[in-house]
Amino acid sequence: MEEHVWVLNDANAAHIITVTVGATVPTGFEHTAAEEVKEKIGVDVHISKDRGRIYFPITTDKLFQVHLLRSVDNLFVVVDRYDHYTFKESKEETLKELQELASKLPWTNALEVWKLNRSFKKKKCFRKGGSGAKTKPNTEAVDATTEEQDLPQAAAAVETQANVEGIPEEEESTEAAPEAKVIKFRVTCSRAGDKHSFSSNEAARDFGGAVQEFFQWKADMTKFDVEVLLNIHNDEVVIGIALTEESLHRRNISHFGPTTLRSTLCYGMLRLCKPQASDIILDPMCGTGAIPLEGAIEFNSSFYVAGDNNDMAVNRTVNNVFHIQRRRADKGSASGMPIDTVRWDLCSLPIRTSSIDIIITDMPFGKRMGSRKKNWDLYPSCLREMARVCRPGSGKAVLLTQDKKCFSKALSRMGGLWRKLHTVWVNVGGLHAGVFLLKRTANTFGQTPEDVYESRGADNAQEEEKELDAAGLSQRRK
Repeated sequence: MEEHVWVLNDANAAHIITVTVGATVPTGFEHTAAEEVKEKIGVDVHISKDRGRIYFPITTDKLFQVHLLRSVDNLFVVVDRYDHYTFKESKEETLKELQELASKLPWTNALEVWKLNRSFKKKKCFRKGGSGAKTKPNTEAVDATTEEQDLPQAAAAVETQANVEGIPEEEESTEAAPEAKVIKFRVTCSRAGDKHSFSSNEAARDFGGAVQEFFQWKADMTKFDVEVLLNIHNDEVVIGIALTEESLHRRNISHFGPTTLRSTLCYGMLRLCKPQASDIILDPMCGTGAIPLEGAIEFNSSFYVAGDNNDMAVNRTVNNVFHIQRRRADKGSASGMPIDTVRWDLCSLPIRTSSIDIIITDMPFGKRMGSRKKNWDLYPSCLREMARVCRPGSGKAVLLTQDKKCFSKALSRMGGLWRKLHTVWVNVGGLHAGVFLLKRTANTFGQTPEDVYESRGADNAQEEEKELDAAGLSQRRK
């Protein structure tokens, strides 16, 4: 792909081993990620019972392909994994066992992969541990594994000046180095489950201390070379070494907005609707343009129309498109992208009736943008306008929203124009949201009762009166 240029050292390629790679993915899109891995790498995938994680085998000569996957947030190589780990009853015994575990783990292959991962060279800097770049705890993994609750995370930080023993050097040399390179590390723990006697901080602290003692590494919370991951989900325990410093979901966006979608979630939504060559794909509430940008890069045989009623949103989208174009031009690639950006009223789109193949958008949740009250007017209006521009019989819509009650009510009033095919439940910044796949029925727009605002009739009026009564907003009839 044009975003990454990798060069693999021949010496590393000569020694090929097979390891298991883990990846965090947007919750709900685990099967989508598994399909992509099978399609692009040709291996079977195990979907963890811990939602938001997948595992698959990879040979080291194909390791670079893992970084080109579009559906994964963070990558790590598995040191060891326990599907049914039996924790001791007391906190002290459990933490002591975690300390003892550090020296018993099969670290060799995972460290070889970590070393190989660092040796990759590309035009834009990839992972350079210890470079002084700003880093932060891997909260992306937490987001991907929780729905209604936040998982605690912790990192071990015990300082020492000890030298390195028994680990691969980043650069091998026949000459003696004037001073042994000190490998810096941190341990990040993510934990889910209510039957643990210990906290994430305690697990990271004690396990990290044992790792430090075993390897004689130096702990550093920010300028680390190695990030050891301790993932605990009920009785599943996975120990790994991170292969990504920053989540891959930030790959397309340079100008962020208040509700910018992850590129990985955009990819999952796009793959859900299976874009075909020559499809015209519309995002009527594009925000920063994350969805059409991901589509134009990965499904570039389709054409994308992005629009928003907010000037700042349109400007962010244009700037993000220009950013990708400049990046391509700098690499000597064709910089053109199949995207048009427009400012418009989404309830009165300047688009010909029945001319759009796919509509895919992130609808306002009513949290950080808009309000729940406004959604009750907005959702029916935009669903009706989407039905107008979408091709009858073949058109599809993939719509993301956390305001599920309002969306369901609005969709029920569109019964003659839209049919719900599938729902994927996802976690978006800690909010439980739904991705709804809709099919445009063959009904012609303008010939069904749902096309126009009409009197709802006595039954619907009574139902609305009850809803208003419950909210204390209704007026007493005279």
